[in-house]
Amino acid sequence: MSGAEKVKKKRNVGDFVTKWGTIATMLIMFILFTFGNWSKDTGSSMFLTQSNMITILRAVSITTIIAIGLTFALAVNGMDLSIGATAQFANVFVMTCFVWHNINIGVSVILTVLICLSVAVINSILIVKFKIPDMVAALSVMFMYQGVSMTYSKGGAITERMTRADGTQAPGLVPEAFRALGKEPWLIIIMICVVLFAYFFLNYTKHGRYMYAVGGNPEAAQLSGIPVAKYKILAYFLSATFASIGGICLAARVGTAQISAGDAYLMPSVCAAYIGFSVMGAGKANAFGTFAGAVLVGMLENGLIMMSVPYYAMNIIKGAVLAIALAMTYASGKTKNAN
Repeated sequence: MSGAEKVKKKRNVGDFVTKWGTIATMLIMFILFTFGNWSKDTGSSMFLTQSNMITILRAVSITTIIAIGLTFALAVNGMDLSIGATAQFANVFVMTCFVWHNINIGVSVILTVLICLSVAVINSILIVKFKIPDMVAALSVMFMYQGVSMTYSKGGAITERMTRADGTQAPGLVPEAFRALGKEPWLIIIMICVVLFAYFFLNYTKHGRYMYAVGGNPEAAQLSGIPVAKYKILAYFLSATFASIGGICLAARVGTAQISAGDAYLMPSVCAAYIGFSVMGAGKANAFGTFAGAVLVGMLENGLIMMSVPYYAMNIIKGAVLAIALAMTYASGKTKNAN
């Protein structure tokens, strides 16, 4: 075999790993967990059941919704680390609308999303106006809104019939129709709608294409007449919007607002969005890739729990999966540059 043929074969293998490595990993995990959780008594896998598949989809729904928000920020080559704090603030605020103020569902949801857009306003001012690096700006906003959530809730959980700081009992209840949004099939339907919206927005509208252009080369985009600042601001507004929707869904699923519950979704969402870069060799933030990344992480957690792997070891495995996904992503970029 000549040197040229070896190089070509190496590139073909690299292209295959880049495009299909994440999907192959999911299939390998699926097979591993299917047979790793095989029951001799029933002659079937406890992992491969309809109820467990629904459990996985339900578990990844909120992560996917929040991660989709981050996908928009990544599309313009940004980074929104405030998504977890935004989801937490939305979780707390929507519950107080019900429990403290007895406001109806429609007004509570709309008001929560609008209030949470203040996160996008601050991010946009810091990043676009003052030119602070995205990650540093969003990190400061994350700490700020973690404090806002704690202060607003008086440092405690928001529950029905709770005793407020002034000693009175909260008058409102969480509507059953709102609780239904946090259960299947509605939570899964909301997730699917969010993914489809992001996919069509980023791939089939000029605004999505402009966001990718800004993320790819902001100087060239500016010279092409694309308002770079406008699309960066749009990305952070979309990020805050979907993070707040994720927080609202979390409130509907749990029925309470627990301290820092939304913050726990930050790293899984970041992991899902970055894994999405390598799905089918996209090499950029994309909706279906983010969904696949969330499913991969959810399947990983579900399968490891069923195999009785200690919870404190799971982050090691999730971190390793993220490292592999990032390696495939950057290997893709290296291969393209070499060509």
